[in-house]
Amino acid sequence: MRLALLALGLLVAGPGLLQASSYGAMQQREIRALSSEQMQDLLAGRGMAQALAAELNGWPGPMHVLEHADALNLTPRQREETEAMIAAHRADAIALGTRLVEAERVLDLAFRDRRITAATLVTQTDAIGALQGQLRAEHLRKHLRQTALLSAEQVARYAELRGYAAPAQGAHRHRH
Repeated sequence: MRLALLALGLLVAGPGLLQASSYGAMQQREIRALSSEQMQDLLAGRGMAQALAAELNGWPGPMHVLEHADALNLTPRQREETEAMIAAHRADAIALGTRLVEAERVLDLAFRDRRITAATLVTQTDAIGALQGQLRAEHLRKHLRQTALLSAEQVARYAELRGYAAPAQGAHRHRH
């Protein structure tokens, strides 16, 4: 009986619940499909969790490797190569992010101006999907390259430092 009353209540309240969660506020965005934070992240080349498949499966990322450079005992060569990789990556990610924001802007304006057609919809969304894939691959590639620069011990220590693995027995280092 209670379940039936609950279901009836949800049916009656349903339209009101849907109205309360509308997208109305998003109509004020510069590009409706992107928040200002998403736009800023794309234009700045930030990761936006694009490389979680690598990061959470034991493939260290260059930014976090540099954050833990001392604890990882990076060699001067490793530090130099990681810094160079980050600089090149940032430039590539910013370029791709800028292209993605512009592609989203074109799609948004086509809908806003009522110029969208079935053909242009497919062309524009295919372009956006390709850019999203290229951007994600760019972020993931850096994890592959970074992992290749590190020793197995450094990769294991990275996992500990990032909270993905418990410290190894006897790994506590005491300074005297």
